[in-house]
Amino acid sequence: MAKTIDLELTRAEVEVIELEARLRVVPMNDTQLSDALKTALVAKKERLKKLRTLHAAAGRARPADKENGDVNPLHAQRRPPLKRTVPQRPPAKSSK
Repeated sequence: MAKTIDLELTRAEVEVIELEARLRVVPMNDTQLSDALKTALVAKKERLKKLRTLHAAAGRARPADKENGDVNPLHAQRRPPLKRTVPQRPPAKSSK
């Protein structure tokens, strides 16, 4: 779930940045577009604030799991190194 929250948080941050950039280049006489972008920006910032709170809460919940001894066996130890093979050329055919 942490990765989902992290991706959602990142996406929300990007959306806020894009809206702020779009708001900077609105034509001066287009008040309707400007008002709509400001409203959307307020809504996106509220959502971003909520996601940051959720993300921080999810980050605090993890150390409590380790205290209980619930450890994912894949993360309990280092992963063994990958075995890499070198491709071998077939023996050359001798021509006489």
